[in-house]
Amino acid sequence: MPEIIEEQKPSDVDFEKYLGILRRRHVHFLLPLFFGWLLVWGASWFLPTKYKSSTLILVEEPTMPEKYVASNVNENLQDRLQSISQQILSRTRLLMIIDKLHLYSGDRLRVTPDEQVEQMRKDINVELVRDSRNNEITAFRVSFSAHDPKVAQQVTTELTTLFIEENLKERQKESQGTTTFIQKQLEDARVALAAQEDKVRKFESAHGGSLPTQQSSNLQILGGLQGQLQNEQDSLNTAKQQRAYYQSLIEQYKSSHPAARTTEGGVPLDLASIDQELSKMRAQLTDLSSRYTDKYPDVQKLKVQIAKTQRLRQEILTASKSDLKPDPNATSETDAQNTPLLQLRGQLQANQLEISSRERSIAALQARIGEYQSRLNAAPETEQLLAELTRGYEQSKANYDDLLKKKNQSEMATDLERMQQGERFTMLDPPSLPTKPDFPNRMKFCGMGVAAGLAFGCFVVFLFEFFDDRMHGDKEIKDLLGTRILAEIPEIQSVPDEQARKRRVLMGWALAMIIGAVILAGSTISFLRG
Repeated sequence: MPEIIEEQKPSDVDFEKYLGILRRRHVHFLLPLFFGWLLVWGASWFLPTKYKSSTLILVEEPTMPEKYVASNVNENLQDRLQSISQQILSRTRLLMIIDKLHLYSGDRLRVTPDEQVEQMRKDINVELVRDSRNNEITAFRVSFSAHDPKVAQQVTTELTTLFIEENLKERQKESQGTTTFIQKQLEDARVALAAQEDKVRKFESAHGGSLPTQQSSNLQILGGLQGQLQNEQDSLNTAKQQRAYYQSLIEQYKSSHPAARTTEGGVPLDLASIDQELSKMRAQLTDLSSRYTDKYPDVQKLKVQIAKTQRLRQEILTASKSDLKPDPNATSETDAQNTPLLQLRGQLQANQLEISSRERSIAALQARIGEYQSRLNAAPETEQLLAELTRGYEQSKANYDDLLKKKNQSEMATDLERMQQGERFTMLDPPSLPTKPDFPNRMKFCGMGVAAGLAFGCFVVFLFEFFDDRMHGDKEIKDLLGTRILAEIPEIQSVPDEQARKRRVLMGWALAMIIGAVILAGSTISFLRG
């Protein structure tokens, strides 16, 4: 019956194989490890040392609250820091610092000024410090690396002073530039506003009387003129009636003289017409007095006409009596008869003058009424044109007022910057005097040496194993034969071989301890003198 042999599945990692390699190649691993570490760590003691001096510059907020005096400079601190850094790191500024502090003096024979400037830029570092809550810049750190710690401190001090002073100059310059720009814009706005005012003034002068603001007064004046026109027309009609009356009296007087005919009561025939006219005028006076006061023009005119008519009646009555009873003192009969006629003609002439005056006054009133009606008719078009001009004027005035307000605020902000009460940089601590070099960091080099030694040792062991064609275990023999192994003969070692093996093991451990102690001592020295 055939024998069933169970094959075991090989594990993923053959620890026995690697342990055998470690036993055989520990010397090949430890020596490259030691020399790799020694090479990297030793190089750190021969590299030129650089000391780094740094200081923290705080960005202080303006002392004056923003709601009282608004800043007129760029509030983006990162952009302003970049601009200031470019100015400070310019070739001229850096060469001044190099010449002042005699930097790179040992390299001047071999390095050009441009190379010195480039090297100094590499040695300068500006690091921003942000607030963790709102990610705003609250401070920044300025550092400089040099071979001499005192030189590094001096250069950092110079750079810090430049940053603080340049920030003040930059803010004052930018603030003054903003104020100057707003002043120029304000002057342009003032010229534009003056031009708009001149246009409005010329328009109002050319359209005086027909402006929208004068419409109510024009309506009142037009109503008054229309009332005056009605009164003048009424007075003209009355005067024309008086003229017809005077003409009838003259005709009656001419027809009644020289015969001097009388009525049965001894009163001339024309006295009846005069009495009738007096009665009519008195009735008109009573009617007007019931509606108007005694100072009303028509009332006063009617009273004057009544008085004149009464005088005329009295004169006619007196003349009639003188015709019936001759006056011995009269110069002639013709003068006595013509005296009332002359008076009537004089009153008719005065009446005619009054009619002419009334007609001229009516024509003037009609002309003025036509003028005011034309003004009222032109008011909508004038209002539209004036609204367009006023709109441009209001826009110019609003722009001028806004610029004037901004100019005043900008001037206050500029004065605040001159007083150094705006946002400014403050050095929290003076630049430090470094006691340990920043480069090379020998602790890092020590760790890098260990890593490099490990890699180098593994590489050497790999090379030895790769070129070694010997078999070092039964598994390799089994894999090579490919058949079953019925029995194994154990390894037989002599006493000298066993002692040699033990010596190799002791030497390996001793070598590992020595190399570990040396690496540990080197790390301690790097930490203490680093």
